[in-house]
Amino acid sequence: MLGLHGAGIARSFLAGAQAWLRGSCSRPLALARAVGAPRAGDGQPASRPGAPGRRLSLSAAAVVNSAPRPLQPYLRLMRLDKPIGTWLLYLPCTWSISLAAEPGCFPDWYLLSLFGTGAVLMRGAGCTINDMWDQDYDKKVTRTANRPIAAGDISTFQSFVFLGGQLTLALGVLLCLNYYSIALGAASLLLVITYPLMKRITYWPQLALGLTFNWGALLGWSAVQGSCDPSVCLPLYFSGVMWTLIYDTIYAHQDKRDDALLGLKSTALRFRENTKQWLSGFGVAMLGALSLAGVSCDQTAPYYAALVAVGAHLAHQIYTLDIHRPEDCWDKFTSNRTVGLLIFVGIVLGNLCKEKKTEDTKKNTDGRVAN
Repeated sequence: MLGLHGAGIARSFLAGAQAWLRGSCSRPLALARAVGAPRAGDGQPASRPGAPGRRLSLSAAAVVNSAPRPLQPYLRLMRLDKPIGTWLLYLPCTWSISLAAEPGCFPDWYLLSLFGTGAVLMRGAGCTINDMWDQDYDKKVTRTANRPIAAGDISTFQSFVFLGGQLTLALGVLLCLNYYSIALGAASLLLVITYPLMKRITYWPQLALGLTFNWGALLGWSAVQGSCDPSVCLPLYFSGVMWTLIYDTIYAHQDKRDDALLGLKSTALRFRENTKQWLSGFGVAMLGALSLAGVSCDQTAPYYAALVAVGAHLAHQIYTLDIHRPEDCWDKFTSNRTVGLLIFVGIVLGNLCKEKKTEDTKKNTDGRVAN
């Protein structure tokens, strides 16, 4: 009996000690949170000081969060923590650079890297202009209220100076191209500045974005060939515009309630419950234009196989889309990087097959001449 009583006292003492330890550990943690220390869910693992090694993350958001604190608002203003927009701007450039390559050759890696740098800078400049125009609206929308200008992390003057720096660097990239491409690239600046205003004017701001975001479909070809071939560049540009109407309409469904309250317009509000029918039409037009561009470039089987895969991807994307769930809209929107990469890979492989076809043709021709 005494043993049982003693064991009960020991258990009570042990439980009390554990409770005291938990409380003493939680007080410093609460204090640390109160003064702004990052929580485990804020991008850093929960670990004791001196614990062996942090987990490393190469995600864009983690890289931005690990940057010096004064730089972070500017990196977020460029949306470097959300690189999907940069991909969607860059991929049409890769299509045209690859289509313009010599038969049997890989695309020019120097131009691909140059356009990649330009895409980062111009997407950042576009986002800066957008946030400068929309700061009063962004403050009223939950999803955008923490953007640097709306949140007061960067002043309008600071963002204007930062915009000038981005455009200056982008001009340096543009000056690496031929004169035709320099003029063509400079012509896109008006679109870059004005497209953020379209949501106040028309229910088709996604069309204005498409005209802006796919300028690289013209510029990439001219950077390689010295001028634009309308039979290739115009269908390619048109296909990119249709693609933008697909993914940005999906994106706009995330904000349609807030947009309606604020008096802003979008294709999401224009199409409403008919969105899937419109997106299907845009998808058919996109694939048709890409096929026409391929015919004009004498593309081969891998290119058309890639278009079949793209068609299947778009069909699944549109069929399974739930326009009333913002999370699903975001997932479908980001999946469009796969669409762009499929087209790029199809163009490269199709172009490499041209070499084999050319060699076979030469052998057949030589054989007929010998006979």
